[in-house]
Amino acid sequence: MSAELLKIQGGKPLKGSIRASGAKNATTKLLVASLLSDKKCVFKNVPNIGDVSITVNLCKEIGMNISWDKENQIIEVETKELRTTYVPQRFSGANRIPILMIGALLGRTDHDIIVPTLGGDDLGKRPVDFHIQALEKLGASIEYREMKQEGAYFARAHNGLKGAIITLSYPSVGATENILFAAAKAKGTTIIKNAALEPEVLDIILFMQKMGVSVAIQPDRSIKIEETKEFFEATHTIMPDRNEIASYALAAVATKGHVFIEGALQHMLVSFLNPLRQVGGGYSIEENGIAFFYEKELKGNVHIETDVHPGFMTDWQQPFCVLLTQVEGVSVIHETVYENRFGYTYILREMGADVHLFHQCLGPSPCRFALSNHPHSLIVKGKTPLHGKQIAVPDLRAGFAYVMAALIAEDISEIKNVDYLDRGYQDIDQNLQSLGADIKRVTVEEKEPVVASL
Repeated sequence: MSAELLKIQGGKPLKGSIRASGAKNATTKLLVASLLSDKKCVFKNVPNIGDVSITVNLCKEIGMNISWDKENQIIEVETKELRTTYVPQRFSGANRIPILMIGALLGRTDHDIIVPTLGGDDLGKRPVDFHIQALEKLGASIEYREMKQEGAYFARAHNGLKGAIITLSYPSVGATENILFAAAKAKGTTIIKNAALEPEVLDIILFMQKMGVSVAIQPDRSIKIEETKEFFEATHTIMPDRNEIASYALAAVATKGHVFIEGALQHMLVSFLNPLRQVGGGYSIEENGIAFFYEKELKGNVHIETDVHPGFMTDWQQPFCVLLTQVEGVSVIHETVYENRFGYTYILREMGADVHLFHQCLGPSPCRFALSNHPHSLIVKGKTPLHGKQIAVPDLRAGFAYVMAALIAEDISEIKNVDYLDRGYQDIDQNLQSLGADIKRVTVEEKEPVVASL
């Protein structure tokens, strides 16, 4: 049995330029949004990554006709009619997209919609209560049933959907997107209060407006959607991936390099750029992108708290923690979005990092995990040398943190489970090679597990 791994010799500064890919967290949702209509939609700047491939296959299963020009990064889609409203169990746990199929399909069919349980990285519970309660308020009936080895959600709206005022107790990105999709076909007006307003959500709103949906963002962080009676063909260029941009930016500074990222947009990175400069990381805003570089000795003693937009993204804290291992001083990260996002620090400690986890809220105010019995704050002390290690990647963002640590380390690291990285980073090894990193993707033979016979 063969497997791929990344072999990295650390200690080389990253220098050069790369182009930002289209956003993973926008592309996958935009494909689902196109299911609302039977008109042709064209997407540009589409990243060739694992999560997009999974979503493409899922949408084909439903009945979408797809033409993907990977070289020119263009996807053309059209769903004249639904082939099925059953998302097979093989998509269970693949990513977080299946649950969004409910909102997208409720307005197109009066058949039962069956989708497998939620997947994606293991970051703790991803409750679908927000999704279910909101869709039920629009008139859907949703229930969970056990099926074979995995459970599934059964949804229907035999009497159609009706607009409603929905107040989210937490500005969940996924729930906001699901409501947006369902509300487009609901009779009357729908208002989402305390909605998520991440740039990826705004990208979906822009696309839906092109399709013919009347959707507006209100001053009080609410979104208003009117019933859509006519759809139009639409062409949309996907926003750059701010997670990818931040990842390479931090790697450039941590390796004492200089990397220009074409397509990086300042307004999408405001809450990232501030703490980067606070520790001494350099950046220069240019006409067609942003240059990130090491310019002086890095100084710590910063406090970072993840939050919903416009706060510091939860997907940025893992590579930022790696940077803080190379920064003089003591710094704090308080995770308020997911309850299980510090598992990656155990490997960092084995590589030489001085990181300590805490159950308490190490922030200006208690978060929703204040009374939970799990670590959601950390203190990192720098500057510490890192050394290479054999690592198995557990999820996407932890995976890049390990790659970044390996780029800093004094010797060789081997990183397995590369498919996690390929889900979210297009051509990661090729991009890093172009920047001067000593990184190779190699195929190794692994022994088949021995199964004892009775």
